Amino acid sequence: MSFGLPHTAEVNKALPKKAIFAKFGLKAAQRDHFDEDISRLVISHEITTRSVPALATVDIQGIYVVTVLLKRRDFDHRNIELLTKLIPQKMVIALLLDEQVQFAIFHERLFFAPWQPADEASLPLTGLSLDDVWQSFVTTIGDIDIKDGNTLTEQITLDEQQEKLRKQIAALESKMRKEKQPRKKLELHTQINILKTTLTT
Repeated sequence: MSFGLPHTAEVNKALPKKAIFAKFGLKAAQRDHFDEDISRLVISHEITTRSVPALATVDIQGIYVVTVLLKRRDFDHRNIELLTKLIPQKMVIALLLDEQVQFAIFHERLFFAPWQPADEASLPLTGLSLDDVWQSFVTTIGDIDIKDGNTLTEQITLDEQQEKLRKQIAALESKMRKEKQPRKKLELHTQINILKTTLTT
C-alpha cells in the first residue's frame, strides 16, 4: 500500500516480531498477547528530507509508516500502544485487515482514525517541514481541531479535560434522573450547571 506517499519514501522492510521481543525482553504473556492480535509488521515508508527533498526539518528528523497486519478486528489497543513505546520514533501505524485500514498515531496519547478501504486511504504530506507533516497527521488521524492559538499538545490536553467533564456531567445527569429526593435532585442540578460553565464547546 502506498497511501499516496512518494515512491521515494517506500522502504518495505520487514520488522520481525521475534527481534522486537528479544530486543525489549518481553515476557511470555506479553509475547502471546501480541501474537494473538498481530500477524506481521512492515516498515513501509520512511519520510525524511532525503526521501522527500521538498520537506525541511525543524525538530523532527523522520516519520515512519509501520504497516501492521492484524489477525482480528477486535484487537487490544494496548498492543498498539506497546508498539509505539517499543519503537521510540515518530510513527503512523497502518492497521490492515480484510482490505480495510485504520490509521493510528501516538502523540501524548494514542489516536485511531475510522476504518476505511485500504485502496482509498491516503496520508497527504501537508506543510513545508516534517514537523508540519507530523502535526497534520496527528490532527487528521486524531480528529483534532486546534483553537485559540493553542499548540498541538495544549489542544490535546484541553480536549481530554473537556471529555472528562462531559462524562462527569453525563454521570451526574443520570444520577439526577434516578434521584427521588427533591433536595438532592436540586444539589445535583446545581453541580451539573457549574460543570457546564467550564465546558468550552
